[in-house]
Amino acid sequence: MGQKSFKRGDAELAIYEDGQGLPVIFQHGLGGDEAQVAQNVPTSAIHRLTLECRGHGASSLGNARPFSIRMFAEDVLAAATEYGFDRFVIGGISMGAAIALHLAHHHRHRVAGLVLVRPAWTFEASPGNLTPIRAVAALIRSHPIEEAKNRFVASETGRRIASEAPDNFSSLLGYFDRPDALAFASVLADIAADGPDVPQAAAAALAVPTLVIGSRHDAIHPLSCAQTLANVIPGASFVEVTAKAIDKDRHFAEVQDAIAHFLASKTIRSFVPS
Repeated sequence: MGQKSFKRGDAELAIYEDGQGLPVIFQHGLGGDEAQVAQNVPTSAIHRLTLECRGHGASSLGNARPFSIRMFAEDVLAAATEYGFDRFVIGGISMGAAIALHLAHHHRHRVAGLVLVRPAWTFEASPGNLTPIRAVAALIRSHPIEEAKNRFVASETGRRIASEAPDNFSSLLGYFDRPDALAFASVLADIAADGPDVPQAAAAALAVPTLVIGSRHDAIHPLSCAQTLANVIPGASFVEVTAKAIDKDRHFAEVQDAIAHFLASKTIRSFVPS
């Protein structure tokens, strides 16, 4: 898989393209990158495109503000057009799932399938489960980085997440350790306060094959989010996988297996040519 560059306004965005077969665009979560996608997505019989969102991986932040799910989704759609992905399966993890849901509603003529892995949003902006991310952003903006990190660890929210969802806690601490932590805090604050801009009634009107994957022991991506989306989107398949906090290797293997079975289904294959 090779990294390519894609220009959007003044932002230089990194694109990864690999494989042959079913066209699949798959997006990472908040703070993630191509490597995160590679852990979750099977490689056989698909032609995958992944865009590292602004400020993520090798992509620059650019000067456009505020950051939003819509902005990232429009970047993804522009990359899809540039690379000849006219009709495709769209999927993602966490923030990537919100981007995928946005595109499935607002650009439904381009979307032939939908994969939502550990979604953190349902239909509202600024959900309560993302409060810890907004708290991290606020601390980074208002204190020296080590003090900000120590304050979060000692906070009620930090202690609760460390106890209930250690994998989430590790990810949250990673935001403090980024070399661009202060600049990236704007991404954290803006995205965690945003939403996919897909009302429940619109999700209930989606007519696209859908897979939703969720797990327990995850405070940022509650199982209830995945269950709600699976219940609202018509005909959606729901798969519960082993939590990352329990067994990461098993988690990734189960996610890949669920996605592989979904992409191999006759329903998907009838929606979009290879």
